[in-house]
Amino acid sequence: MAAKPGPDGPVAAKPGPDGPVAAKPGPDAPAADSPAKAPDKSTAESPTAGKPGSDKPVAAGGPVEAVAAGGPVEAVAAGGPVEAVAAAAKTADTKTDLKPANDPAAGIASSPQKTAKSGEPLPTERPPGVPPDPWTAFATAAERPPGWFRRTTRAGLRSLIHEYALVIYAGVLLAVALTWPTLRYPLHTLPQDIWDPSRQAWQIAWSGHILLTDPVRLWQANAFYPEPNSFAYGDSLLGYAPFGMIGEGPVAAVLRYNILFVLAHALLVIGGYALVRQLGAGRTGAAVAAVAFAYAPWRLAQEGHLDIVSAGAIPLALAMLARGHGWSLRRGFRPRRRHAGWAAAGWLLAVWQVSLGFSLGVPFLYVLGLILLVMIVVVPLRWFRRPVDRPVLGWRLLLVDTLGPLILVGVSALIAIPYFKAPAGGPAGTEIAFYSPPLRSLLIGPAESRIWGAPHEVPRSSLSWPAEMGLLPGFVLYALALAGLAFSIWTLRQRLLLLAGLVVTIILTLGTNFFDGRWTYLPLFGHLPASLGLRIPGRLMLWSTLLLAILAAGAVAEFVRRAEQVAEQRIPPWPGPWLRLATLLPLALVLLEGWNATAHPVAPTQPLAMRTVTGSMLVLPTSALTDQTIMLWSTSRFQPIANGAGGFAAGRQAVLRRNVEAFPDTETIQYLRSLRIDKVLLLRSEAAGTPWERAGDVPVDALGIRREDLDDAVIFYLTDPSAPAGQPTTPANPSAQPSLPANPFGQPSLPADPFAQPSLPADPFAQPSLQPPLAGTPSPQQSLPAGPSLPPTTTTPPPLTS
Repeated sequence: MAAKPGPDGPVAAKPGPDGPVAAKPGPDAPAADSPAKAPDKSTAESPTAGKPGSDKPVAAGGPVEAVAAGGPVEAVAAGGPVEAVAAAAKTADTKTDLKPANDPAAGIASSPQKTAKSGEPLPTERPPGVPPDPWTAFATAAERPPGWFRRTTRAGLRSLIHEYALVIYAGVLLAVALTWPTLRYPLHTLPQDIWDPSRQAWQIAWSGHILLTDPVRLWQANAFYPEPNSFAYGDSLLGYAPFGMIGEGPVAAVLRYNILFVLAHALLVIGGYALVRQLGAGRTGAAVAAVAFAYAPWRLAQEGHLDIVSAGAIPLALAMLARGHGWSLRRGFRPRRRHAGWAAAGWLLAVWQVSLGFSLGVPFLYVLGLILLVMIVVVPLRWFRRPVDRPVLGWRLLLVDTLGPLILVGVSALIAIPYFKAPAGGPAGTEIAFYSPPLRSLLIGPAESRIWGAPHEVPRSSLSWPAEMGLLPGFVLYALALAGLAFSIWTLRQRLLLLAGLVVTIILTLGTNFFDGRWTYLPLFGHLPASLGLRIPGRLMLWSTLLLAILAAGAVAEFVRRAEQVAEQRIPPWPGPWLRLATLLPLALVLLEGWNATAHPVAPTQPLAMRTVTGSMLVLPTSALTDQTIMLWSTSRFQPIANGAGGFAAGRQAVLRRNVEAFPDTETIQYLRSLRIDKVLLLRSEAAGTPWERAGDVPVDALGIRREDLDDAVIFYLTDPSAPAGQPTTPANPSAQPSLPANPFGQPSLPADPFAQPSLPADPFAQPSLQPPLAGTPSPQQSLPAGPSLPPTTTTPPPLTS
């Protein structure tokens, strides 16, 4: 280091023993053969660097650092002698001595060659045998994670306010409100009428009862005795069997039916919302679509058919399948959102939907088959064209998509076996043509609609079967779907595809009214048995309504998106009250159109005899409507009854009713014995105005049967009095039953019996007042039923067998 010049000239280097010694550079001076070191930027720019009393430590070094600690820098800069530097260091030492003992700057100045220490840290290593420092353990201990109870509680509370949890709450509340007064008197009333709901309440009760007691006899129901596979006479509602295991008797069956009726409407809303939300619509659009799908006016005519109302699992299963495959109509295929669990749940839910009935299950199977065909084509193409997306599905999802359809087809085929064994119905083409609605029916509301029922009464009367042909999905839904074709979040190609699907479903809904159905409805459904319930094309309006709802959701979602863009320019940036009201207006209008005027009649009270009498029996009076109530009454004991109604068994039951109109007489008794029927129960309160009004007053001693009078009924025991009690009397030649005369009532000569007396009065009931036969009077002529309510013996009734 070169000598610094003083005021009198340069100072020579001090000579050493071996010659002159060069000035020793300080610790921070750059080496002679190295470039000059740039000063530390942080130190140079610090406002407190080198100031007296600063808490920042100063780098240890030579006298320059001491000067920086508080000495006069000017002495060095002015080029004074080396002694000036020493004086400056001495002054710094003096100032350091004057500082307090605990001042960190004092320590730095007194030992300029050592790095200052702010304080001794806590020890990290302790001698052997010494317990660990408790402070160190406290400082390094990790926070204790929450236990399983706290985690479960937190997850449960979060799930209670999840979006879909709120949808479930809203769906249930909406179902209670829009089906009111179903739950006002749930133990005593039934929605729409007492006929079909009574039969379906019996179906749920029977499936639950027999699966608990004797599952092998599931399809051999107690009604329609002795017909085999009688539980397959219509949609079985087998998926509701777990609910049928709770409670017994008609009252429990009515309560169960009403609860399931309301929950089925709630599931329609939940399923519709989930599907449209998964496709990419917003919350408001999905809500409008769900309500429009669940409470379309045409559904109000189906309120008496729980199997048709129970369609909510269809959109929900489709939503789960789309979610499991990571697919959305708006965002396309997203591999990262795949989830095999959701896909498995979708296939299982599809199985449950098919188990409710084939009226909606078969079209649903067709739709799922079409989806599988599309996947079989699209997935390999994507695998070849986009290697970056490999694997497209993954082995878990591929396994689910293989096992799911196999289980679905297997369960469906197993349930369908008794349906194919059931007796054939009438010609398929004739029935389908009768129930096929015209095109104008898409604009006619049902009588159960409070908004469109009365205004559409005249056009509805022009329909051949108004109960199944008032197919209006809602004029608000039509308007929103039409707007969705031009104003939507869906792309143009997607809108055209939705429109094409809508046209196809409407063509199928028209049945044979579109080119006689030769290329549309009949190839798909005309060859299937009548027992599957596929001969009413108007029920395919379900799929047209779903597509209309998706189009409408696109329009509503786009409107909400535009409203949010306008709101972003406001201060504060959220929609005003009028703008919020405008976005909810479509939802309010759709709800208004779904307002129902459905009747809720009181279910008839079960007669006491139906709770006590057992064994195979025929309950009189019998008709196509009252038999459904009798089926409900049988849920206390599930005794075999020949009564039955509903489904496609009307022809067989009509034959039965005609053949027993003259009961009690020899021919009808013989006919009932051929059916292995032991008893006939006559309900006096129901017999007025029927052919059996006077049957309870006829003497039966000469007919080989016994009669027992109860408070509200009469029991006729068809067993032979000479036979042991409890043994049914069978015909003399059971194997010859198929060869019975086709017209036993019109035989020219009857076997000799007390009724063949030549002195029989022509009209014993022509007296002003008919008196019952006196006790102990053996003559049957006084009580022979020959009034106008009985068919004359010369009339030719239909054959005994169906």
